[in-house]
Amino acid sequence: MNVGVNSARLNLRLDGWRSRLLLITLVSCFAGLIGRAAWLQGFHAGFLQQKGEERYSRVIEMPASRGIIRDRNGQPLAISTPSESIWASREDVELSPAQNKALASLLHMDPKELEQRLGSGRGNFVYLKRQVAPEVAQQIMDLKIAGLFQQHGFHRAYPKGEETAHLVGFTDADDHGQEGVELAYQKELGGSAGARRVIKDRAGHIIEDVENIRVPRPGKDIALSVDGRIQHLAYRELRNAVTVNRAKAGAVIILDTQTGEVLALANYPDFDPNNREHLSGAQLRNRAITDTFEPGSTLKPFTIATALEAGKVNPTTVIPTGGGQMTIGPSTIRDTHPFAALTVAQVIQHSSNVGAARIALSLPSETLWNMFTDVGFGQTPKLGFPGEAGGRVRPFRTWKPIEQATMSYGNGISVSLIQLARAYTIFADGGVLLPLSLTRVTAPVSGRRVISAQTAHQVSDMLELVVKPEGTAPAAQVKGYRVAGKTGTAHKVLGGRYANRYVASFVGFAPASAPRVLIAVMIDEPSGSSYYGGLVAAPVFSALMGNVLQMLAVPPDDPNSGAFDPSPIGTGSAEDT
Repeated sequence: MNVGVNSARLNLRLDGWRSRLLLITLVSCFAGLIGRAAWLQGFHAGFLQQKGEERYSRVIEMPASRGIIRDRNGQPLAISTPSESIWASREDVELSPAQNKALASLLHMDPKELEQRLGSGRGNFVYLKRQVAPEVAQQIMDLKIAGLFQQHGFHRAYPKGEETAHLVGFTDADDHGQEGVELAYQKELGGSAGARRVIKDRAGHIIEDVENIRVPRPGKDIALSVDGRIQHLAYRELRNAVTVNRAKAGAVIILDTQTGEVLALANYPDFDPNNREHLSGAQLRNRAITDTFEPGSTLKPFTIATALEAGKVNPTTVIPTGGGQMTIGPSTIRDTHPFAALTVAQVIQHSSNVGAARIALSLPSETLWNMFTDVGFGQTPKLGFPGEAGGRVRPFRTWKPIEQATMSYGNGISVSLIQLARAYTIFADGGVLLPLSLTRVTAPVSGRRVISAQTAHQVSDMLELVVKPEGTAPAAQVKGYRVAGKTGTAHKVLGGRYANRYVASFVGFAPASAPRVLIAVMIDEPSGSSYYGGLVAAPVFSALMGNVLQMLAVPPDDPNSGAFDPSPIGTGSAEDT
């Protein structure tokens, strides 16, 4: 009996201990839960709210409209139009065979390619097509395909197409500038995107617009210095010249000599910025800005100007030219047209290499180097244009006599067409080197004096002789106007050696009595009946200058002059470099 009583008492004691332990455990758990809840609600409410909102709340980027690029007359060269991007969530896409076929057709894709893009790749997100027309995007969304979405944006359009392609450039699928003015002025044109918070359902549809977080700021419009009408003429004449002369490429630059504004800049081969599916590097190259070449005889006026400034010669000084031949060490310099002697003015008119070399060798090498660098050779033009080339002018301390001689007529030095055009402003603007501008100039322009006004006028008078029947470029004449300019025909350097391929060029300005327009023409590797600058590049200059002067209502300064008749060609229609 005593054993049974003791066992019952023991059992009662054990049951009480268990109940107390259970009670303490439960109270502790509840206390922990209450404490945790208080901690989360008191100190992590924002974090929890954010996680909750992520289930249904989204921040959507609101793209900004890109600024318009216009010409100097307000005509649009690049505009933004609304477009859509179609994207998919790979995990959520459900496509029937009929929907797959219809979607591929609207996207202009092969059905198998569409299946591959939806079935493989990194991540769940995939763009199916960017920059889709709004009406096409609506047709796609009307297919009611699960996991398929659209994103609002803008698409860049270029009304002038190929004519302004290299100048204006283009943007990528994200509307960021990639070439030309689009890249150079990305910061101004791009603006800044906005953002807004919305509530979406499981299907991704917006069911409530909650708030604007950031208002989009449209990009600024850019007014270029280019005149669309002149640009059209430049492109047309350049394309015709490259085609007729079966040339590799060409470039043209037209400047306002009063303001330094670029009125036109054209390149060929071209491309259509509205359709860039099949492009080559040759088409994209802005040769007027990024390519360099040996300028040939177009450099002779700078050699003559240097000698005039130094007091070594005057326009009537007679230079012995040795029957068109001069030997320096093992090398021989030759002229196309042999003369026993020529005045300094005739050295320019007949484009005598021997005469230019003798004048250059009478000067200290540093003096000639200073002239080349003062007009901008060997330095980037600083137009802000992507890919600007600086060219090459070797240090004067390394020049050998033969190198100084050949540099006097443009061999052993490299320049871009924009550099060459700018350098010639010292002859068109009374000795002052003008800063160039791709945007419209409204304030007075202040240039930098390089040579005296007297030297500039003397060289200008010599350049007028070049277009006379006895000069190298009678084909550059313009009816009713006095023209000043210089031809260039230079061998190309390939693999470190001169090859039988040429760059033909002409740089000139008019009216010579009061210059208003300067035009530089470069034709790369003409392979037609001629390759001389006077026969290949000068006619382009003539056609352009006549039209541009009339377009700008510039009065004639030589009403009695007539345009050059190309048949027969003048006796000095060629030059050798």
